[in-house]
Amino acid sequence: MIGVLIVDDDFMVAKVHAGFVSALEGFQVVGTASSGAQALAEIDRLHPDLVLLDVYLPDMTGLEVLHRLRAAGSSVDVVVISAARDVETIRSAMHGGVLHYLVKPFDRATFEARLRDYAVMREELTELEEAAQSDVDRMFPASRGVTTRPAPTPKGIAPETLELVRQALLAAGPEGLSATECSERTGLARVSARRYLEQLVTQQQADVRQRYGTAGPPERRSTLRGGARA
Repeated sequence: MIGVLIVDDDFMVAKVHAGFVSALEGFQVVGTASSGAQALAEIDRLHPDLVLLDVYLPDMTGLEVLHRLRAAGSSVDVVVISAARDVETIRSAMHGGVLHYLVKPFDRATFEARLRDYAVMREELTELEEAAQSDVDRMFPASRGVTTRPAPTPKGIAPETLELVRQALLAAGPEGLSATECSERTGLARVSARRYLEQLVTQQQADVRQRYGTAGPPERRSTLRGGARA
């Protein structure tokens, strides 16, 4: 369960948000706070996974709460929920490492969508050992609204499978893979594995070289280019 602390000085607003959170599968409200000082104390006591933070609080701003958290080394995830619309406040929140900024008023569907996005991102970060650019783009809010047009691929070449083969080459390191080895690692048929390896070469993401043995024809081995590893 993802533990959520709700920070808002309006009791009714906090209650409504708590109801939204509790209705979402995988989330639970672990506490509420109505001031900045109480928020800091509850974060230290409860160790929530996510803080829903208002900007306008009676003793300090939510931005000050955020600043104190980061200064203390806290990496708790924060989503700002506020009526503050000025660009400077939004920029300061971004600099403080918030995951999202929801401007009041908003509808329930928007609220739930942001929390579901957070849950997906959290799960992906837990499962991934290494992130591709597409993974990073999904995780950063500024990239989610940008439609990235994938590089065109020929008919019969699936982008998902191409990425699978690319990851297999990445794992193979400088030794690279033959079509047979790629087939074994990815579960593709050998002819398909070879076709996808050739596509990576065409896209200049991989190189191919001949390795000569003591007998028989040379073996074609593909290696991922250094720039494609990032």
